[in-house]
Amino acid sequence: MAYLKKHTSTIIIILILALLFIPQTGKPIKVFMSRLFSFSPSEIAKEDRKQFQTYDWKMVDLHGETINFKFSKGKVTVVNFWATWCPPCLAEMPSFQSLFDAYINDVDFYFIAMEDREKLNSFLNEKGYFLPVFTPDYGVPEELTSYSLPTTYVISKKGEIVIDKTGAAKWDSAAMRDILDRLIEEPLP
Repeated sequence: MAYLKKHTSTIIIILILALLFIPQTGKPIKVFMSRLFSFSPSEIAKEDRKQFQTYDWKMVDLHGETINFKFSKGKVTVVNFWATWCPPCLAEMPSFQSLFDAYINDVDFYFIAMEDREKLNSFLNEKGYFLPVFTPDYGVPEELTSYSLPTTYVISKKGEIVIDKTGAAKWDSAAMRDILDRLIEEPLP
């Protein structure tokens, strides 16, 4: 009994670490922790923004239809790279669904995944998400190249990358909605 009292904290830490490495328990814990520590994304200072150049980018939706990103030129656009196996990606999905629902008519959304379309459809149906998910038909524009998931870009009507966020974020925050409202109000270039 004295041994347990002396080593209780060590035993608890070992149990928590073990739970993190078991896929059935580790993934939900990681998603929860990512949500807990997610904050609103920050806007890039005007002088540090990159100009998006390559609008000719073909993608395939989950029904097999090819679409071209050039239809979003001159519009406020959100591009999110994610995966079904990525805990931080899963953590931010509910806030993205909320943001998408609020801005469906004013902002173009692209959720890009490099996974099988059947797997993506199954995931979205299981979770009850109604998001525009695509797979790249070929390559990704240089301005949107990232080697981390999730990565999200917000592009203004002028083609400026206003937000370049790697990692989970709270996308339906008041601060994010203020940014989008301001970008929507900007005149066309």
